[in-house]
Amino acid sequence: MKIVVGISGGSGVIYGISLLRALKELNIETHLVVSTMGEYVTNHECGVSLEQLKRMATYYHDNKNFAAPIASGSFKVDGTIVVPCSMKTLASVANGFSDSLISRACDVSIKEGRKLILVPRETPLSPIHLENMLKLSRIGVTIFPPSPGFYNHPESLEDIVLNMTGRILDMFNIDNNLINRWKGQPDGLQF
Repeated sequence: MKIVVGISGGSGVIYGISLLRALKELNIETHLVVSTMGEYVTNHECGVSLEQLKRMATYYHDNKNFAAPIASGSFKVDGTIVVPCSMKTLASVANGFSDSLISRACDVSIKEGRKLILVPRETPLSPIHLENMLKLSRIGVTIFPPSPGFYNHPESLEDIVLNMTGRILDMFNIDNNLINRWKGQPDGLQF
């Protein structure tokens, strides 16, 4: 399996780092692309440098390199995940404006009928954000806000992040044990 992982300039890069670590542990080939603001936010929020990020991935491609293999539909990958996905990147993808390698890789996933997951981290959402997300959702893009559930009683930030990471992996049918899965109530609920 080969997955493109984009990290753009939204807050929540902790999810991208967690995803890269999980994919590496599962021996899944990753092609990492990081925007300029993605690099800044990674360092600011997590104290992780671009060099450290590169070591988490199988391959790294500069966001300005439109000659990278992932810029072409003839290069086979299983899909693309942008986590976090800034509203700028989301708008670029929604409008077919491939102004970076991240948005081009998303465009390729759409045109080739491959899985595309965007993990937007913005609140509140404007009508423009919502319209762009709806436009993408209607063509099969998975919009995956990292909204944690609390039914599993997380005890730490790591529990919350790992649960979201596991749910993203689920979207690619990648078996994982990162999620404390809901097992139901033994007596059910009565209304």
